[in-house]
Amino acid sequence: MQSATTRHVRTLLTLSVVVRLAVWILVSISAHSLPLFDSSPYIWVNETLPSSVLLRWDAFHFAHIAREGYVYEHEWAFFNGLPLLMRILAHLQALAGLGSNGWGTLLRGGAGMAILCDSTHVLYHLSLHHFRSPSLAFLSTALSVFSSSPAALKLASYSEPFFTYFSYRGMLACARSKWAAASVCFALASMFRSNGIFLSGFILWGMLVTPFLAGQKDQLTPRRLLKCVLLTALPLIPFIHHNTIAYLRFCKSSETRIPDWCTSNMIPSIYSHVQSKYWHVGFLQYWTVSNIPNFMFAFPALLHVFAFCWFYLSNLPSIIPHIAPRILSKNNDAPSPPQLDSPFLSPSLLPHVLHALALTSILTFNAHVQISLRLLPSLPLTYWAAARLMLDIPKWGKAWVTWSVLWGALSCVLWAVFLPPA
Repeated sequence: MQSATTRHVRTLLTLSVVVRLAVWILVSISAHSLPLFDSSPYIWVNETLPSSVLLRWDAFHFAHIAREGYVYEHEWAFFNGLPLLMRILAHLQALAGLGSNGWGTLLRGGAGMAILCDSTHVLYHLSLHHFRSPSLAFLSTALSVFSSSPAALKLASYSEPFFTYFSYRGMLACARSKWAAASVCFALASMFRSNGIFLSGFILWGMLVTPFLAGQKDQLTPRRLLKCVLLTALPLIPFIHHNTIAYLRFCKSSETRIPDWCTSNMIPSIYSHVQSKYWHVGFLQYWTVSNIPNFMFAFPALLHVFAFCWFYLSNLPSIIPHIAPRILSKNNDAPSPPQLDSPFLSPSLLPHVLHALALTSILTFNAHVQISLRLLPSLPLTYWAAARLMLDIPKWGKAWVTWSVLWGALSCVLWAVFLPPA
């Protein structure tokens, strides 16, 4: 298995590099050949054309925060993980005499680190842990190379590549019961996106829920409970820090008028305020006629995850005996439950299914729905579901791959000429 694993990882990394090069070529050709809907990248970046190719949509906000700090209220919707990284890299390049704190330096630094944070090999090992099959792990990971937002995930200075990488790292650490490492990885993921706070659920599930369902109550000691509380709290710190800094700057300052958000809620949160004010985040707030195209963009990815969750949860009665045999059986000597029909019904996938269902529901009903194309790739379940389609329902599997390739190519062109989805 070791030789097969090594061979698979090398092949996957090669495939990932090839796809990244293809994305770069397609975006560059599109930016050169087609007129920009918004010419601001050429105005902001006057150093080199390659740098202007990296400046689209959210990259404006991240680069501006990295260079000037949080100047405008709407910028507080973006966490400081990526701007901080871009600023550090630009400073190191300046010390080495390789550049300044210009837009091009910031953008190239963020994009370069995003390339280094390739999550391909992490997803492979995570899939191998759950499925115990090198071929199935290889298939799942190979499908991940064709993502639903290749420009944002494989090219630009966006937060999603880092969020995906650290999310996968933390999930793999949880699978191996390395709880402290998982907590650190989830905390790092939370520095890039607020959704990282939900990743704590994997630690809670592994440290408390799994022993409880398995009837191993002797493991649920006060010390383990305290450790679990501390480790699940760590990924919340970036979110708390982000809002606390804003609260101290705006709500405790005597130099400016106190904003309404400081007093309108029991717990003041600038993040919630700007998401609602500038991005219409809230239950069904985004469900308007004008946003129908955005729902159409995101529909295949959302349906894909929801369908797998339905498949898994509809088979839950046959999965539960494998998760909680001692609780469900009065006779501890009862025979083992029958073998499950599919590797995609593995009991260890249950926390991933619950997490995916919660996140996808939030994206559908509460959020800017088109960011699903950038965020759902942070769910390994997205690609496990694709592998299931390829093996169990080949017709739909081929349809998924076709959509992934065609939409991925089209989205690169749209992104290059500054057209939605962002």
